[in-house]
Amino acid sequence: MPPRPLPVRDGLNPTRLRLPEDAGLPEDAGLPVGGAQATVLAHLLARWPDDAVRLSEKVDSGQVLLDDGSAVTAATPYRAGVFVHLYRDPAPETPVPFAVDVLHRDENLVVVDKPHFLATTPRGVHVTETVLTRLRVELDLPELSPAHRLDRLTAGVLVLTTRVAVRGAYQQLFDARAVTKTYEAVAVEGPAPELPCTVRSRIVKERGHLQAREVPGEVNAETLVEAGDRPGHYRLGPRTGRTHQLRVHLAALGIPILGDPLYPVVREVAVDDWSDPLQLLARTVSFTDPLTGAPREFTSRRVLRTCA
Repeated sequence: MPPRPLPVRDGLNPTRLRLPEDAGLPEDAGLPVGGAQATVLAHLLARWPDDAVRLSEKVDSGQVLLDDGSAVTAATPYRAGVFVHLYRDPAPETPVPFAVDVLHRDENLVVVDKPHFLATTPRGVHVTETVLTRLRVELDLPELSPAHRLDRLTAGVLVLTTRVAVRGAYQQLFDARAVTKTYEAVAVEGPAPELPCTVRSRIVKERGHLQAREVPGEVNAETLVEAGDRPGHYRLGPRTGRTHQLRVHLAALGIPILGDPLYPVVREVAVDDWSDPLQLLARTVSFTDPLTGAPREFTSRRVLRTCA
């Protein structure tokens, strides 16, 4: 991808919008698709009508750009396939009152101890209150990017790369499952399964559904479950990385994780309720550094509940 004509601002990438062949908007949206009078501004206003005033202001002040860096004006014609770059104003968010602790930093990596409730990257309603947005600003690292992901409700070790030039090498390491991860969990009281055991199943996560679920078919999720050092405490070794895998597998064993608002049943939790964090922690991440060949291991300093 060519360099973006707009830089990261306030920790956020600019929006990159490709103007479609068919504007994909209703005929009464004010955009005569394919007509000689159609403009980029008309498309933006029809696409985001609730943001009409700010969009017009941004066009008037030269803040909306094309790929070549030229500014969009009120008269710029609509041309399908053209990319438009602009900053969207994020909606107000409830601040997450927990710090992101830096465990390690060098020229290539930043490794942090992510708190519960803070998303890894901007997505959906979580944009400014994310690890990535916060640290890009706090550490003045606009090219910072995660090498992998942790669920918003999961705490623990998260590895990020500092520069675009090294991003691919570390992300490929995680994609190739050449990284060893250990997790810890505290589960609700119940009949403990015979341990250690390896849980294998097929997990699917469908768009629009909060829960992932196990279905018949080829196995795509595997987790080693071992007893921890106290009752109700478990060590987990995921050998795959499906969405909500550890939460689904422990719930299937009859020992759902404490504080889980999704498994085994969905329960409503207020957006600013920090009282019952999911008792799941990414304790360690270890790998052979793809650039130096040196062994690397990082360990969370966070502590889960002492009992179920």
